[in-house]
Amino acid sequence: MQSPLQLLLDLFDEPKARPAPPPVARRPLSEEDLRPVRGEPFDSVLTPQAFRHPDANREALLGKVLVAYEFRRARRKNIGFVVGPEGLVVTAPRWVPLGEVEQAVRAKSRWIVSKLEAARERQARLEAARIEWKDGATFPYLGDTVIVVLDPRSSAAGGVLHADDSTLPGVARHTLHIGLPQGATGPQIRDAVQAWLMRQARSLFVQRLNHYAPQLGVQWRKLSLSSAGTLWGTAHSDGSIRLNWRLVHFRLAVIDYVVAHELSHLRVMDHSPRFWDTVRTVVPNYSELRAHLKDEALPAW
Repeated sequence: MQSPLQLLLDLFDEPKARPAPPPVARRPLSEEDLRPVRGEPFDSVLTPQAFRHPDANREALLGKVLVAYEFRRARRKNIGFVVGPEGLVVTAPRWVPLGEVEQAVRAKSRWIVSKLEAARERQARLEAARIEWKDGATFPYLGDTVIVVLDPRSSAAGGVLHADDSTLPGVARHTLHIGLPQGATGPQIRDAVQAWLMRQARSLFVQRLNHYAPQLGVQWRKLSLSSAGTLWGTAHSDGSIRLNWRLVHFRLAVIDYVVAHELSHLRVMDHSPRFWDTVRTVVPNYSELRAHLKDEALPAW
């Protein structure tokens, strides 16, 4: 029997200039140059910006940007381009000549460079948001900032959230009191906060699922929490919903979009126009919320 259909939610250093070699007759590299990587960036003086995949085996000079990318042969129908945190990966069918691949890379140069720049910026934001788990650490929760307080007097080892409405604008007003001693290690604090967040996530997700399911005329049967890197939710035709617990970092409107998205899949099992029309009936501004979900950099755990 065919397994239930599962849909997945849609959701780079600057090389140092080397001393100039003795004058020799040589042709300056142009944008047309594309050749295998030989370990060192070539003519780095001409490339103030560079992106290098750790498994790069080809490189291209796209304008003034050096892009060293991983090239793979695979069983596919066309040339594919994927830009991720590590850089650019180009995949091509075995029958496509290398020259045609090079032309395709040059033709996509603007798209490639813009995506690589966006990926680098996102990675920088992720690193800036990395949490140092200690007393006074902060983390995002439902769009607000929460301060961790190690409180050995607290009987609630699982954590209790306090709110102070007297704080000044722009100052965090939420504190999470964890029943741990001041000498608690970073991993202990992190694990305690994560456990608390996961409990809040499950409770909130159930509430929002029950809120939107009747509006969409569907029934969900099971909720599971996931810890996927960038996959926020999945839906199965049997009514099973899986949501990423880290959604609780976002404000409620963003969470509602993901919940409505997955529930809408119980009516339309694809991403056709009819599916998006279904989402729009309960979340009219879904496109704005979807963009926020893609662009926001969450702290690394």
